[in-house]
Amino acid sequence: MAQEDINVAEESMNLAIGIDEIRKFDYKLDSRPPTIGDDSKVFVSVSRAKQQITFRGIRTGKTSVTVRDQNGDIRDRFLVNVTADGNSQTVKELRELIGDVEGIEINIRGGKVIVEGEIVVPADLAKINIVLSQYPDVLVLIEYSRQTQLIIAREMQDAIQKSAMKDVTVRVVNGDYWLEGVVNSVDKQKLAQEIADAYKVDFLQSLASAQGGARVQARQRGNILNFINVNQKKDPEPPAKLVKITTQFVELSKNYAKNFSFKWQPFLSTNASISFGRDSDGGLTTEESNNGTLAGTISGLFPKLNAAKSAGYARVIQSGMVVTNENRPVSIQKTTSQDFAVGSGENTVAKSASVTFTVNTTPEIGTEENVTLKNLSVDVTLPGQTAANGTPQNTTNKIQTNITVKSKESAVIGGVIQSASLTAYDKDPNPTVASNDPNDPASATQTLFNLYRGKDYSTNKNQFVIFVTPEILESASKGTAEIRRKFRRRER
Repeated sequence: MAQEDINVAEESMNLAIGIDEIRKFDYKLDSRPPTIGDDSKVFVSVSRAKQQITFRGIRTGKTSVTVRDQNGDIRDRFLVNVTADGNSQTVKELRELIGDVEGIEINIRGGKVIVEGEIVVPADLAKINIVLSQYPDVLVLIEYSRQTQLIIAREMQDAIQKSAMKDVTVRVVNGDYWLEGVVNSVDKQKLAQEIADAYKVDFLQSLASAQGGARVQARQRGNILNFINVNQKKDPEPPAKLVKITTQFVELSKNYAKNFSFKWQPFLSTNASISFGRDSDGGLTTEESNNGTLAGTISGLFPKLNAAKSAGYARVIQSGMVVTNENRPVSIQKTTSQDFAVGSGENTVAKSASVTFTVNTTPEIGTEENVTLKNLSVDVTLPGQTAANGTPQNTTNKIQTNITVKSKESAVIGGVIQSASLTAYDKDPNPTVASNDPNDPASATQTLFNLYRGKDYSTNKNQFVIFVTPEILESASKGTAEIRRKFRRRER
């Protein structure tokens, strides 16, 4: 095999910079690229499917290119002599300057340097225009690719439809932009034309104004043709916007009490008696043997110690939701009746008390999704403690205001905080008095002494806050989907 490689004939090839040489082979090429003696002078491109190799000169000089088949055997060897003339130097410079632009090719044909192809990225236009303005003898055959025009047409259509012209479409026909559809006024027809003109990129005209005069060698494309029909009629009134208003009432109450007391109050019966006698020494004595007696009844002899504390809290939450059109007054009300009796016996009278939750307002949608709640009124009546006669003591909280809140955001529109504390010293809550019943003299008592020391402390806090949350809806069914999910029937 080494002997066959040595005996391979060498072929001379003269290669001018800017003119590619394509050679076709009758055998399958190796998967590895050909071996180049000096790759700074020659570039080769291999097409194994077509069994072709393209030789392109880069820099003047001589080098060798060795080609192998799929078995790795050397089949051809080329001695390449790269030369340059005026056109070759121009091609080299243009490839260095704009050779990276996608879609264009730079070649020499018929003794002229040609820049041709289809530009894919519109932003490359400025770069090409500036470079080609320095080469007036270069023939330019450039236009936009169809894919680029389709992208521009889609952007035109989106911008036009966003300007309240939903029935207008844009399509590319033979390189031009066709505006089609129906509008209801001549002004809208003109507006669609102006929007399309703003997206148009007429780079051929820009090249024609460069040095060298009119150099465009392609058909003018990219024109905008307006085929929009005008149907004079008024736009239908847009549907009224919907607003969902959610109101939440939260009431929190806390209480705490602590007391401590020491009480010592003994009582002595009023019929108690003491008789004194004399002992053998002549002194006073209460001994019965010496005619002395001590008789009586003492109650409450032992002191009482009392200590206690208590605490508790309660939280009440009421929530209401309503959906309405913009600038329409809306009201939601919930009422619960509580029946109770007043009096006793034949004088008993049946009465009732109402527990209500009421919301009234008129929403108005402003800019940046702000919602103004006009004449917002929230009225909440909650049951409280029951009086001694059985009458419920209801508490009413009411707020009236005007407020602007952003859609889907919550705001506190008001509330009241009430706090009360009480401290008492040496105050007997249950004083005990001596008995003095004239019908039963034997049970009468009198207080020997009264000692009471104590401290009572209690605090009560009550506060309520009202939240409101407006939300702009696309449809009533979408805004109430969460509520419908809560009431969805589930079967086991």
